[in-house]
Amino acid sequence: MIDERDIAGVLALLRAAGAADGVRPVSEEGELRLRHGSPDGQDLTVRDADGALAGYARLDGETAELVVHPGRRRRGHGTALLLRLLAAAGERPLSIWAHGDLPGSAELLAPHGFRRARVLLQMRCDLAGLDADPRPELPGDVRVVPFVPGRDEEAWLRVNARAFDWHPEQGRMTRADLERREAEPWFDPEGFLLAWRGEPGSGDLLGFHWTKVHPAGDAGPAPVGEVYVLGIDPAAQGLRLGRALTDLGLAHLRAQGLDEVLLYVEEDNAAAVRLYEGRGFRRYAVDVSWRRTTA
Repeated sequence: MIDERDIAGVLALLRAAGAADGVRPVSEEGELRLRHGSPDGQDLTVRDADGALAGYARLDGETAELVVHPGRRRRGHGTALLLRLLAAAGERPLSIWAHGDLPGSAELLAPHGFRRARVLLQMRCDLAGLDADPRPELPGDVRVVPFVPGRDEEAWLRVNARAFDWHPEQGRMTRADLERREAEPWFDPEGFLLAWRGEPGSGDLLGFHWTKVHPAGDAGPAPVGEVYVLGIDPAAQGLRLGRALTDLGLAHLRAQGLDEVLLYVEEDNAAAVRLYEGRGFRRYAVDVSWRRTTA
């Protein structure tokens, strides 16, 4: 685990890289694990000749991220971190996320046997043109209400796992992962919408739309909303809940005075991409997972 004295320095490095590159240098989950501590992964740092922190990497299982300070690039720090990641992974396959798909990522990873394996799209949409008061048709026994902390966690975890059983990160979220997010300053249960059949809290949870608001400077110069997670229980497919929850969540974000909303979706999830494009979303940025399958 990283020395607590270094955490502030790494966070400053992440902010500098984000400002220079225009993209978040590590995932939200990676930053949460850095700030709150996690015994499951490995945190690595590299320093420049003057002793200043120059780069950071994190390895969780077979997945890693790395970033070099924008003022200390082209000095071999990225290669040094990569070699340490490869040594730590040993014979295991290794995937490294390149946020923003910047040219330097290919230059660093391709010579070491990494190939593009997954593409995650960031899509954005202007909120001004969206319906501020949608009234979607729902089955008569279905109600959409906000998440209640302390009551709805286990029901949400069950449906999330079922809805994303194919997803290597989202489908494995634990109670601890959820509670870390509930403790974040951005968490707002009013923007975490749950579709229940029967009594909320004791009926059947069918789907959800969890929204998020990024403060100014995080995803742009002004605050930006996010379709954080949208999921439907496979048993509830066909009820058109995806469209209903999408519209209700976007209306909630618009009511916060936001002008823009973003979301992330796997490029090969054609149905979801079509759904969002039909709601006015456009492709904005790309994250790529580079994978090395053999040592």
